[in-house]
Amino acid sequence: MLVVGLTGGIATGKSTVSSLLKSRNVPLVDADVIARDVVLPGSSALKKIVKVFGEDIIRPDGYLDRPKLGAIVFNDAEKRKQLNAIVHPAVIREMFWAVMRHWWRGDKICVVDVPLLIEGGLWKWVGLVVVVYCSNEIQLQRLMTRDRSSREDALSRLNAQMPIAEKLEYADLVIDNSGSIQELEPQIDTLLQKLERKAGWSWRVSWLFPPWGLVSALGTLLFAHIRRSRRVKKKRSRRT
Repeated sequence: MLVVGLTGGIATGKSTVSSLLKSRNVPLVDADVIARDVVLPGSSALKKIVKVFGEDIIRPDGYLDRPKLGAIVFNDAEKRKQLNAIVHPAVIREMFWAVMRHWWRGDKICVVDVPLLIEGGLWKWVGLVVVVYCSNEIQLQRLMTRDRSSREDALSRLNAQMPIAEKLEYADLVIDNSGSIQELEPQIDTLLQKLERKAGWSWRVSWLFPPWGLVSALGTLLFAHIRRSRRVKKKRSRRT
């Protein structure tokens, strides 16, 4: 099975791309959805969060008070590190099992939608990286419109994140979402054609012979990691 990492920057339209893929019945694992599920009432992750941050971050209905927790960790790097140490392993574990379920069903392709795919190092564990891109100015305008924020506030949020241009260095495929939904649709169809060709016949061999499937998957990941790492180093050396 070909595992594809889908990522982008804030307001580049990654969620739109994700929705278009789902509308075409592409198996998709959404890290944001999983991140909400792993802290539901009764979960071990929520219990650990309460132990670290106190009972005050729980709402009367038993759910996590995200705005209150966000206010605590926003300006405190150490608190943010503690929170990430609890949530990230739980999210990665659930993502792994979600991908495995798609493999077990015999799916040929599985797209993993992860906003921090590059920052979190998960790009090393996917066969292909797809980055949703738009220009900085379009990104800024979309963010201002979406959040009804000033240019200064929007710039502050953008500057706090990894620049989309840097994410492009890790991309195997790029979706340019600078235009309209009508311009985006054909790119999604072209992307799916490329993914189908990339998945190829090895999926059937992997399914029929699990040991070969495991060796093939590890080999694919290693090759992709080496190829991508070399490409990133080469692009960075050109800039210096």
